[in-house]
Amino acid sequence: MAGEKDLRTLLATMEPVLNEGRFVYCTFPGRAPAGLRPVVTVAEPEGVTVVVEQAEADALGLTYGYVAAWITLRVHSALEAVGLTAAVAGRLAEHGISCNVVAGFHHDHLFVGAADAERALAALQELAASYG
Repeated sequence: MAGEKDLRTLLATMEPVLNEGRFVYCTFPGRAPAGLRPVVTVAEPEGVTVVVEQAEADALGLTYGYVAAWITLRVHSALEAVGLTAAVAGRLAEHGISCNVVAGFHHDHLFVGAADAERALAALQELAASYG
């Protein structure tokens, strides 16, 4: 199934959803510990970064600093779509909200500071409404 490419359609129908829980970024010099259930994994030359539920990180005694909320944009965006990340991050920046974006095959996922979750969701809903 092909994803949507038209920016206006993407913004109008992005349907941001706040996922339950709090998530943290952890990094390891080699591989992530066996049994860890990350929602995101990124391999970099410096090591492996994972985003994992805060409760799981706490239970395993993992070190982290940034505690995030996870917002999923429910629109199926094409990986080659142009402008969605810029529009979303730009709107959140206007509200002083940091945004870490991860693109999956079907959806874009935003990790925002946990304390900013509701404000971020409202800003994204307002953005979508302005195109709808």
